[in-house]
Amino acid sequence: MDPRTPLPRLVLDPALPPEIARILRTSPEALKAVRAGVTPPPPGPSPALIGTVAIFLLLALALTGPWGMVTLVAIVTGLGGAQALTGDPKVRDARRRLRVASRHAGRYILPEDLDQECRDLLARTQDAVDEVLNSQVDGAGLLDSIANSVMLPAEVWRLGVRLADLTRTRREHEEIVPRDLPADIAEVFTPYDEVFDRVRGSLAARVESLEEYAREVRRADAVYRAYRQLGVLRERTPDYERLLAETVEDRLAVPHIEGLNGQAQQVELVFRRSIDEARRAGTHLLSLTAA
Repeated sequence: MDPRTPLPRLVLDPALPPEIARILRTSPEALKAVRAGVTPPPPGPSPALIGTVAIFLLLALALTGPWGMVTLVAIVTGLGGAQALTGDPKVRDARRRLRVASRHAGRYILPEDLDQECRDLLARTQDAVDEVLNSQVDGAGLLDSIANSVMLPAEVWRLGVRLADLTRTRREHEEIVPRDLPADIAEVFTPYDEVFDRVRGSLAARVESLEEYAREVRRADAVYRAYRQLGVLRERTPDYERLLAETVEDRLAVPHIEGLNGQAQQVELVFRRSIDEARRAGTHLLSLTAA
C-alpha cells in the first residue's frame, strides 16, 4: 500500500445518540475487538460464581440454621457490593465500551471492513465532505449550511455501508470462485464479475459528484477571500484618492478612481456567480442523495 494514500476514518451512523457516538468514537480498540469476534462478558457475576455461592449458602443453612444463613447472606452481599465499588475502574470502563461496541456493531464502519479499492473511495468521500463543511462560504451561511450538515454526513454513512457490503460480497466471491479456472469455464463467472464492476462504477460516480461539489465550493472560497480583501481595500479608497490627487492632475486621477471602482464591481459579480454555481452544485447533489 502506498503510504501517501490517505486512510479513511471511522464512519458512524449519524442517527446514533450523541453519547453513544462519543463512546464509539473514543473506543477504537473495542471496535476492532468486536470485529475480531470478541464478545463482551455479561454484566454482573458469572454463572460459575453464582453456583459456588449457592452451594456455599446451602452448606451454611445445613450447618448453622436459618439465622446463620441470613447473616452469611448479608456478609456475602456486602462483600460483593464492596468489590463492585472498589474494582479496577479501567477494567469496568473497558468492559462497558466493549458492550456498547458489540450492541451497535452494525452502526459503524471501520477501515478494516473495506478492501483497498473501497478504502480509497471512502477516503475521497470524507475529504470532499470535509472540504465543503470546513469552507468559509459554508461557515458564512452562503451555501445551504443546514442541508450540508445533515445530508452530507448521511451520504458518507450510506456510501460507507455500501462499500462495506461490496467488500464483504467480493471477499466471499473470491473464496467461492477458484483462482485457476479453466478457460472454457471462466466465462461462466463473467456476469458475476460484471456485477462488481457496475456497483463499483456507480459508487465511484457518486464520489465524483461529491468531489465536483467540493471543487465548486473551493472556487467559491477563493473568490470569497478575494471579495473580503476587496472590502478592506474599499474602506481605504480615500487613501488611494489622496495619493493620486497628490501626484497627478485631477483630470488623470478621476479615471483611475473610476477604474478601481469598476474592478471592485467586477470582482463582486464574479463572487456572486461563484457562490451561485456552488449553491446549484450542492442543490443538485443533495437532491441525488435524498433520492
